[in-house]
Formats: sequence, C-alpha cells, structure tokens
Amino acid sequence: MQQKTHLTIIALLMTTFFISQAPLPEGFSDVKKIIPDLEIDLRYAKLNNFVGQKIDGYSSEKAILSTAAARALMAVQDELTPYGLGLNFFDGYRPQRAVHHFVRWAKDTQDTLMKAQFYPNMRKSQLFEKQYIASRSGHSWGSSVDLTLIDFKTCETLDMGSPYDFFGEISHVNYKDLTKEQLANRKLLRTLMVKHGFRAYAQEWWHFTLNHEPFPNTYFDFVVE
Repeated sequence: MQQKTHLTIIALLMTTFFISQAPLPEGFSDVKKIIPDLEIDLRYAKLNNFVGQKIDGYSSEKAILSTAAARALMAVQDELTPYGLGLNFFDGYRPQRAVHHFVRWAKDTQDTLMKAQFYPNMRKSQLFEKQYIASRSGHSWGSSVDLTLIDFKTCETLDMGSPYDFFGEISHVNYKDLTKEQLANRKLLRTLMVKHGFRAYAQEWWHFTLNHEPFPNTYFDFVVE
C-alpha cells in the first residue's frame, strides 16, 4: 500500500511538472537559451514596476521573444561581449492579459502608489493621452523588447539618464539635457539595436521592435512561465 501511494505521488509530481513546462508556441523562444549571458530583470513578474504589483500573465521571470527577435538580439550581445558589456532584459513578449491589467490600473485614478517613482510630473489621467498606456501593445506580438546595457565587471547597469518605465520627456529618445556619458550610453544601445534589425520607439529609450517581425497584429496571450 505504501509503495502504491509513493508511486501515485511521483506520478502527480511528474504531471504537474509537464503542465508547468508547457512548450512555447511555434516561433517563440526562451531568450536565455539563445543568449546564455543575458541578464534578466523582468519587472512585471515582480513588484518594482509602475503598478507596484506582479502583473497578470507573468508567472516566472523568463525572457520570451519571437525566435527571430531573440536571434537578432544575440548579434547585439556578440558585439558587446568583447567590451565586457551585456544586455539587461526588462520585458519582451507581453501577454494580452497583462495589457488589460495596465488598463484597469490606469483607469483607477485613486491608485497612485508608484507615482513618485515613475510619473511624478504627470497626472495618472494623462497616461492614455500621452500614449504611455494603451489597450493594445506591440509587445504582445512577441518581437518588441525593453532592455538596457550592463557592465559585467561591476554588475551595474549603465546610466541612461532616466530609469526604466519612467513616464516623462527625459525618457524620450531625442531628449538632450543629459550628461555626455548618458547620451553616449543611449547612443551605443540604439546604434547596435538598429544595426541588427530593430527600430527605436521615440518616447522610450529602452524600447525596440524587430523590423519585419514574424507575427504583426497577432495579440498572443499565453502565460510567461
């Protein structure tokens, strides 16, 4: 009887494992398997983000992108490696349910928990107007990525002049009132990303989208796990 119970427990554990390890849709990859040196700071799987809580659809801190985008990103990392630099990944593929979470949060004007850190000079009601929050996101197509550069020697991210997901003009690509170092760091990131097939987003220095992305206008909603 004891042996039978033991075997049943093993069977249940194996079943749980295979359920939790559901394969990614065809055309998507775990970026860490393509870029082993990738640093991952998946903000929406944690509390340090503009909402202040884990976001729907992020069950683990895993970097997921379309395979095409991940391979293009590998070429960027290959150019950075000789200089002791690397990529720090904030977000990639974003489930549509996460976008819905952002929209619900943005409509709740009473919730300003993270205002001082992420949008100190802006009313929450302006986030839709200024297109920081939208009901649809190209991230859900799987080929947009939010990232920065990291120094592998110090394990510190390079100074880009504003934090990730800071809502304001200082985060715009063409913002010039920065130090020479900050401007140079932004230029390095943007130059390499553009060189390897990505285009920049004018309002966010950290946001890039693969040209000729494989799933345009397809809003995926599988969980990041």
